[in-house]
Amino acid sequence: MSDNEIVHVPERDRYVIRVDGEDAGLTVAKEGDDGTVLFSHTEVKDEYEGQGLASKLVAGALDDVRANGKRIEVTCDYVKGFLEKHAEYQDLVA
Repeated sequence: MSDNEIVHVPERDRYVIRVDGEDAGLTVAKEGDDGTVLFSHTEVKDEYEGQGLASKLVAGALDDVRANGKRIEVTCDYVKGFLEKHAEYQDLVA
């Protein structure tokens, strides 16, 4: 079984999911001056598709946003779809 890790890389405005130490995907998460985090794009490399990594990545990123007491704005279609399926994160939407 692969080892997955979600890492916040604030200097690059993103969260990354790593599989066995290799970057497998990312979600762009830019913090605004008001403390709101804008999710604008999510992608997983072709060789890692079909493993549910995008969902794990977004859930981990949203958990981190919540832990830091922030709210989100979303223009990324993947994150919009994720939020529709996971009502437990709706409270994060600004």
